[in-house]
Amino acid sequence: MDAHAQTVGREHSPVDRLLMAADAALRTVFADHAAARPCPQAPIETPALSDADKREAIALMRVNHVGEVCAQALYASQGLGTTDPVLRAQFEAAARDETDHLAWTEQRLRELGGRTSLLNPLWFAGSFAIGLVAARAGDQISLGFVNETERQVESHLTSHLRRLPADDHASRAIVEQMRADEVQHADAAMAAGGVVLPAPVRGLMRAVAKVMTTTAHYI
Repeated sequence: MDAHAQTVGREHSPVDRLLMAADAALRTVFADHAAARPCPQAPIETPALSDADKREAIALMRVNHVGEVCAQALYASQGLGTTDPVLRAQFEAAARDETDHLAWTEQRLRELGGRTSLLNPLWFAGSFAIGLVAARAGDQISLGFVNETERQVESHLTSHLRRLPADDHASRAIVEQMRADEVQHADAAMAAGGVVLPAPVRGLMRAVAKVMTTTAHYI
């Protein structure tokens, strides 16, 4: 039985939580990720991209990868912050989808000759802290935070489908599946009892996301 299985079904001590957070951070930021699902494939082959198109695709897929790093941190912290085992299982299931996204975006970045963000440890730490704050506010707020986050990610991915080079069919296939998964996560959060967050909170979340996406586009 692995360490994760041994902790299921009992209340986690502060030390448990610290170790689990450290493990999640190390695995997300430094480990190679393996997807449980095959990488989405485009119906037509992607031709050789121009240097300009390749640079744009790399930047956008790096931003998408950062989003998945943040998602891992958020789901890990919110899973630790809830006392509801059913809700914790829902967060863990969503995190597994996000692990697929991590693996897919990493693979596509390698194919394009790009790299992930140099600031991934910072993105993870900041998102983990935000997730803990949401979890401390209660399960309904935490679920509402998931819904709002995923809706904003859906909008962000939709904009990337407009911005990706027209011939980059491989990246488009990945982004389209990611968007479908994020919509499902948002719907599941509301179905589980999430509430709509106040407009100022939603606006602050958009502002923070804008800083992250703008920075990750280059670094």
